[in-house]
Amino acid sequence: MKKYDHFGELLLDYRSFMQISQADFAAQLQVDPRTIQRWERNETLIKPNKEPDIAEVTLFPYQVIRNLNSPDPIPTYYDLHLRKYALNEIGVEMPDADWFRDQLDKKTERLVKINFEKDFDYLLRFMEMHRTLTNTMKTVIEEGIKIAPEINNILNDDSGYYAAHSIVLPITQEAYLKLRTKQMKDVDLQTSDLANYKSQELPIFFAFDITADCNENFYHIINPVIHFLQSLPNQEYTYCSIPYRHDNYELSEKAGLKIIWEDEKKNVEKKGNFSRRFIEGNFTEFLLSGD
Repeated sequence: MKKYDHFGELLLDYRSFMQISQADFAAQLQVDPRTIQRWERNETLIKPNKEPDIAEVTLFPYQVIRNLNSPDPIPTYYDLHLRKYALNEIGVEMPDADWFRDQLDKKTERLVKINFEKDFDYLLRFMEMHRTLTNTMKTVIEEGIKIAPEINNILNDDSGYYAAHSIVLPITQEAYLKLRTKQMKDVDLQTSDLANYKSQELPIFFAFDITADCNENFYHIINPVIHFLQSLPNQEYTYCSIPYRHDNYELSEKAGLKIIWEDEKKNVEKKGNFSRRFIEGNFTEFLLSGD
């Protein structure tokens, strides 16, 4: 993560990251290009009624905007690729997995079920930061959420703005084996690859996309997933994923999930600087180790 002292510096990095001009950025926000120039030079602050537009266009966490768009800005660490922030150096790194385990009894009222009409297009923008989704795949995600709504959620921040989401799909044994042996990519899943986990002897859940804008919210979005899995009969299940975020992978590894395959370094995406891996396992042993 990079430390930002002023909002203008973040806007400059954002345009460079997205490879867009001041004119194009101004058009997206429906402002004059000279306004973008003044913001980037820290000559003027963004008006409060324009902050929601900034969040909508850039996908910046609203907390980051509030911290930096101020007469007395609060220095904030931010990662443009992950869309993740921290208020200090301690919060930059993902906490040890034991911290997540020890906090599992904590609840939040900021967690809501995914509303397709209201939320789905916005969620797709986050997911498509890392891969292109076909219309078929979008249907798969929608149907998978309907099958297991308990583990597919959105987390809002204290002001009601988006902060995190979880997309976890119940899949068939056949689809799992194809993903595990690299015969199929995650974006090639079909609706026929979804399963009614309640009728499976060993339910299989594929974490297609779990993301959060800070470590605390990462905990709050993964918490209901773990609680759900541990409520299954005999706590028997397989949880698997191909993480697109290194922090997601690091937490899974610390919780006992194993790497089945990993892309060669030459295939690492430039923006993410993270090789894709297929990981799988069960959280039961990890959770019991804290007793």
